[in-house]
Amino acid sequence: MGRECNKVWHWLVGLAGCLVVSSCLSAATLEEYPEVRVIIDVSGSMRHNDPDQLAAEALDLLVTLVPSGARAGVWTFGERVANPLQPSPANLEWRDRARALSSLLVDYQQYTDIESAIYQAASAGEVTGPRHLVLLTDGRIDLPDWRGSKPAIDRSSREALLDELGPRLAEGGIVVHAIAFSEEADLDLVERLAQMTGGLSAPVAAPDALMGAFLAIVDRIFPSDRVPITDQRFLIEPGLRGFTALLFRGEEGPELVGPDGRRYSADSPPEGAEWRSESRYDLVHVPNPQPGQWRLDGAPGLESRITIESPLSLQTAGVPSTFYLGFDVPVEAWLAREGEAVGVEELPTHLRLTAELHDSSGAVQSAVVLRQQEERFVGRLPAPALGGTAQFVVRAEGQGFRRQRVQAINVLPAVAAQHDEAGQQVLLAAEHPQLDRDNTRLYGQLQGARLEAEPIAERRWRIALPELDMALSVPLILRGEVTLDGETRELYLPRLMLFPAVDTAIDQVDASPALEVARFHEELSPVREPRARSESALPEPVERVVRHMQELPRIAQERWNEWRPVLAGPLEEALREPHRRWLLGGLLLACVLLLLLWRMTRRRRAAPREEPHV
Repeated sequence: MGRECNKVWHWLVGLAGCLVVSSCLSAATLEEYPEVRVIIDVSGSMRHNDPDQLAAEALDLLVTLVPSGARAGVWTFGERVANPLQPSPANLEWRDRARALSSLLVDYQQYTDIESAIYQAASAGEVTGPRHLVLLTDGRIDLPDWRGSKPAIDRSSREALLDELGPRLAEGGIVVHAIAFSEEADLDLVERLAQMTGGLSAPVAAPDALMGAFLAIVDRIFPSDRVPITDQRFLIEPGLRGFTALLFRGEEGPELVGPDGRRYSADSPPEGAEWRSESRYDLVHVPNPQPGQWRLDGAPGLESRITIESPLSLQTAGVPSTFYLGFDVPVEAWLAREGEAVGVEELPTHLRLTAELHDSSGAVQSAVVLRQQEERFVGRLPAPALGGTAQFVVRAEGQGFRRQRVQAINVLPAVAAQHDEAGQQVLLAAEHPQLDRDNTRLYGQLQGARLEAEPIAERRWRIALPELDMALSVPLILRGEVTLDGETRELYLPRLMLFPAVDTAIDQVDASPALEVARFHEELSPVREPRARSESALPEPVERVVRHMQELPRIAQERWNEWRPVLAGPLEEALREPHRRWLLGGLLLACVLLLLLWRMTRRRRAAPREEPHV
């Protein structure tokens, strides 16, 4: 994986500390903290992925960031499962024992027993509150030969984990988060395990991606209030108990500039502050900060964040860890003071709450302004249009008041599709928990033909395919209708490429018509010899532009089909208010009038056509 990728494990164990991040990173009380159990892979493949044994150096960060009184534990696994650090409240004795774990992280074992590791970590001890398991692995299930014939025994362990243990964990409220940081890892296993238990999963292949994956899990387990960073500036309101800045390093070491212009760094931190510098980031806790606008210098990375400690916090109702394409999401948020909802008369002046869905690049996919209902703010976030990892952001802004909560989520199609080449069929499985054979009808469009899907189980369908040329990659457009709560909606699914490994796609084939049809008016035009390519009237770059322009109508139609479910929500929201309907109608009328005026002007300017001379 390369030397840089081999250093992933260095950040892996160190960032595990973020999962039990100190109380300065979360506004929650200790009683509200879930218990976190980190499960670390020490199988033989780690010898290759961590040749410099950097895991031992990073473990100290875990010890540093555990808040006093919070419960956390560490498991290791390879062929055998060990629990070197049992779940217990963090204190001086716990920290001493945790620092002694470094040598165990390089005690490599030959095999990888993921099922036993998850089972033992989940079932150890009695827990009254919620539990979060965080699985860190670089491989796939690989059991020793003495336990049975391979690969049958590995396959049996994998099926037991997904079909038996996973559902039991979900029923018991145990959430599994999984990070796979190697190309050899079983990505499908960790994704399915996380999805069925309500956790997050992420494949990473570099330290930067690992940082983002761990921070996403932190946000999921320990929701905390942040203040937005805009143009490297953030606002600290009066009365805050403190703030914590997690600053990822740019080309230079980060610096903080206070509202009074004073500059702070690792060498000269603010009075009473704790400033910890690592090779990739700085962690700064500032108690009783000076109110006003602060500034960040040193070009900190995009994942940098400012979390705050305040008696006034932003709360949201339970948000699922998975959103589905084509389905909007109900949102409810409110402000709370010391855990109690703030009354209408105590809300900040000019308060406005919004909810947004950001894709992996940070672009806004969908957004909604929440409507106030007494002390609560509610709305429906329009359905996401792009799958993958995303961030759900709720932001509250008022006079001198800024808050936001960020939660990582996975966006999946409501129905998963798989091409069964041997069976000459496409298999469909419902991912959305409310879809089944009774309320969902699916079909496909293949080269202009409609192919109906027939149910084969409660939440599964099949589409029989005609004879296809296996040397040609063909797109299958998947559509459907679903009826929920008495409302029928159209279901848009990502298209499925059949035979995707083939180099030639159907839309890349030169499909010239077999029969040229001559139009009458073209026969009246004078016949000219075709020009050689070197004598083309247009340069090659211009010809390419023209070809792209000719493709615009088809591309526009495809994009409209993809974005129509996203635009429908905001349009419907806008049309609910009469003045917005009048405004939209006026804009449409103006566009029509401008189009008519433009066409009339074109006709007046058109030169008379000269007939060809014989």
